[in-house]
Parts: sequence; structure tokens; C-alpha cells
Amino acid sequence: MTRSSLPTPATLDERTAEQVEQAVALLRGRRVVALTGAGMSTDSGIPDYRGPDAPPRTPMTFQQFVSGPVAQQRYWARSHLGFSTIGRAMPNPGHLSMARLETAGPLGFLITQNVDGLHEAAGSRSMVALHGRIAGVICLDCRRVSSRERLHRRLDELNPDFVQQLPEQLRVNPDGDVELENTAGFRVARCEVCGGVLKPDVVFFGETVPPDRVARSYAAIESAGALLVAGSSLTVMSGYRFVRRAAKLGLPVVIVNRGITRGDGEATVKLDAACAPVLGALADALA
Repeated sequence: MTRSSLPTPATLDERTAEQVEQAVALLRGRRVVALTGAGMSTDSGIPDYRGPDAPPRTPMTFQQFVSGPVAQQRYWARSHLGFSTIGRAMPNPGHLSMARLETAGPLGFLITQNVDGLHEAAGSRSMVALHGRIAGVICLDCRRVSSRERLHRRLDELNPDFVQQLPEQLRVNPDGDVELENTAGFRVARCEVCGGVLKPDVVFFGETVPPDRVARSYAAIESAGALLVAGSSLTVMSGYRFVRRAAKLGLPVVIVNRGITRGDGEATVKLDAACAPVLGALADALA
């Protein structure tokens, strides 16, 4: 890759451009598996959990959610308001670059920790959504999966005056809810089939990732030639385990993330940079 093929200096500084060239040399000619996290979606207006500018955040755990109606009311009131933002987010250039790498051939498989569905919306197909998708809702009693858009409309109908009583600006959190303390009076919808408790079809903190998703991800790593990590601090073992497996297999590991990550010690090349411009440069060179 020649320097002229890289983005302009305003987008990519000289040090990062040199690291992109190193990453291209490592990834070219190999079957790449990608692992992505919340930093992929910040340019789509969805905040991340642990980036340099992220405020402290303690998401509701699965155990808290199933503890009873009060916790479920609190969750759904906050999540209903947040879904207006996260449910309508659009893929950014980073997502599009990942899809372009798959279409052109270098990217063989994508593992995402994100639940926003933006990789799928951008065109990625050979992938696993490790933690599920916010677009689905599951009944904890009958296990029926239904549409989050439908639930959103039902909650609007059940709570016609709720939004009007709130402050104009509410901070949206990475998992799709908002910062809101008073959720009293919010009416929660039940399963339309059995009347059971509804939960987003995503893996909460305290839940276990379904084994088939983990198995597919490990299988992809086992047959890969390199691992590309984008937008993940790798703080939780859910994603970090794949970096450890790749390093154990002797695969080159390229990490693109703003700030330090748990996997920096395993990285062959670490780029402390935003995802979109770096992935765009990689796609230009490799695709």
C-alpha cells in the first residue's frame, strides 16, 4: 500500500498511517476474523461503555431484572425511551468497511459483541451476534421471540403521557436505555401469548452467552489466519477469550481501539485510534 492510498492527514495522522501499513502487511493474504465492540458504533450516535470519554456505568444485571416487577418497570421505562435513539441508528463508515472486507474476500467471519444490528444493516452476513440483538424480545416463560418495534408501539399505547412528563434531554447509555430515576407509573407490557415476562433478546450481565455462538466463534478463530479487533476494550472475558485463543495459536492480532485494552499484551499491532478511518484504510488496501 502506498502512502497516497491512505486517508488524508486530517483523518489519519502519520503514526497511525504507518501502523495501518504494518497491519496491512500482517493481514494481506490471510483469512481474517474480526471481533468488534461498542467503539464501532460511537460514530452512529451510540455511546460506548469504557472509552476515554465514557461516564461510569453499571448496567442492570439479569439477576436484578428477574428479581420482580419493580426492576422490570425500571428497566423497560428507561429502555423504551432509549430505543428511540438506538433502534433508529444507522451504520457508519466503519460498519460499511467491515462489510466491504467481507464482500471482497479478506474477512471470513465477524464476531460482534454489539446488540445494535448495525453490522447486519451494513451488509455483513458471515457473522455471529455474540450477545444477541436489541431488535428482538423474548418471553422468559414461553420463550417466544417477537419484534422490539411491535413492543415499542405497545409501550407507547400503554404510556401515552409518559414522555411528555420528562426532561427534554436524557443521556442515552450504550445498552440502549437512558439515565432516568423516576420510573413510577410506567406500565409494562406482558407477553401477548402467555402473559409472561418480556426481556430483550440480548445477553445481560450475569447471563451466559449461548454455547452455540461461542462454539461458532472459536471454530472461526481455529481456521483463521489473523484476528482483527475493532472498538473493544476487551475488559470482559466474553470477547477477550478469542484474543487469547488467537494468540495461543500464534495468529497475528491487530487491535484498533481508542485507549488501552485488556488484549494489548497479545497484540501484534495496536492502533490507538478511532475505528472508522482505520477500517476504511484497511478496506481500501485489502479489498
